Amino acid sequence: MRNGLLSSLALGGLLLLSTAQNTAAQTSTDQASDRMSWYTVENNTLVLRTSSKNKPVKTTPVTKDVTFSDGTHVEFGTHALVRQDGSRVELKEGDILSASGQLASAPTAKPRAKAVTAWGGTSAPFTYQPAAPVNGKLKGVVELGASGFNMFIIRMDEQRNWKLEKVEYGNSLVMENMATEEDIRKGLKAYIGQMLDFGVGGQDIHFVVSSGADMAKVTTPIVQGLKALNYVVTTVTPAREGALGFKAAVPKPYVDKAFMVDMGSGNTKIAWLENGTSKVVDTYGAKYFQITTDTAAVAKEVRTKAAQVPSSLRGTCFIMGGIPFEMAKVGRQEKEPYTALQPAAAYTQLQGAKSEAGLNIYRAIAAATGCQQFIFGWDTNFTIGYLLSLP
Repeated sequence: MRNGLLSSLALGGLLLLSTAQNTAAQTSTDQASDRMSWYTVENNTLVLRTSSKNKPVKTTPVTKDVTFSDGTHVEFGTHALVRQDGSRVELKEGDILSASGQLASAPTAKPRAKAVTAWGGTSAPFTYQPAAPVNGKLKGVVELGASGFNMFIIRMDEQRNWKLEKVEYGNSLVMENMATEEDIRKGLKAYIGQMLDFGVGGQDIHFVVSSGADMAKVTTPIVQGLKALNYVVTTVTPAREGALGFKAAVPKPYVDKAFMVDMGSGNTKIAWLENGTSKVVDTYGAKYFQITTDTAAVAKEVRTKAAQVPSSLRGTCFIMGGIPFEMAKVGRQEKEPYTALQPAAAYTQLQGAKSEAGLNIYRAIAAATGCQQFIFGWDTNFTIGYLLSLP
């Protein structure tokens, strides 16, 4: 089909560069061919329009990326034209692409889409080093999830400078063989014992249930078991989780010039500070494919949410979560505390439904904000933000 469309355009000349040119091009094309096609953004949706002689223009939503003969392509989820050099052009409402990938302004004289330079992979390494705590105290926090615990032990001083001392991700062994209340009690005591042995005081051990795990059935008896041991368990909403994530992920010098993304499985939180107040929006998580396969609809919502980030804060994004972790592993050098991520197109080795979903979310955030620097912090988690928020 594409070859036919390209032939039509070759015969018809340039397409829709202005109202007068549109008329001339249409006349020429009608004389040489009965059909021509172009891409445009209509009601925030990328569509293919086909014009046939003596027939109404047909509009078809685009449901997959479109690749042109010169190697450029359009990401249907983000509405971005990606050139061979990695530069991106975010298509605006009414912008037009010919079937050969040539960009023209809309005939209504709307401003042409602004080109955005390549980001992420061309950024210099993020060399910021956080201040080390002085005479700090050990504090521990455990994130309760549906399939395991994530444990973090930090050393924190009175100025809230902190350093990660111990971490365990996805400790599912804690949940194995917990069939009865007594099993749960014994398992939790053993797990808590690890933190006590490390030097964390009993009063400095905290438990937090993430917003994504709050509804999991397995969480309820564990929470009850912890309360029976006289531990306080805090359940957080997506809004609070985002605010806590921002507190942990964004270094002090960047709080007034950056935003934060926490891409979880159940939801994604986007957070920033506005006049000293935390602002958080949440949207689809990286497992959205379990409830919907409409990636374009997901990308559209993510773009809408991410577009709320003030323009003054879009220069740098501090990002965390499972899929960003996998992305950061690809480009990590040595053991640096921060890794600058590359554009989504660079992560072809990430396969599977969850990875594809996460990259779709990542692309949409990049397209909506034009952010030039996505930074993954290896030692951050929203539960550390919980510790930092304690008196």
